[in-house]
Amino acid sequence: MDAGEPLGGTTTGTDVITENVVVAKRPWNVVVWNDPVTPMSVVVVIFKRIFGYSDNKATQLMMTVHHEGRAIVWSGQRDRAQVYCVKLQVAGLQSTIEQDE
Repeated sequence: MDAGEPLGGTTTGTDVITENVVVAKRPWNVVVWNDPVTPMSVVVVIFKRIFGYSDNKATQLMMTVHHEGRAIVWSGQRDRAQVYCVKLQVAGLQSTIEQDE
């Protein structure tokens, strides 16, 4: 048996090379920006209402917005990110979407 022959001893005469390429789609982030107008307690209520977050998670995100000037409050598919962004804007928060890096 030669080195190029399969163990079964027969060949088809053609080599098939397959390459699996996985292209990971980067998620879209919903970003809420700090503003000097909206009370922190209102931001927490909005996060709970729109995303269904717990008190703790909503408060943590609000504090990130307050201290860092912005926070990623949700990540996922672009269409859903756009819907969340609009809901946040309608509720009075400054929000945008951006593709994850």
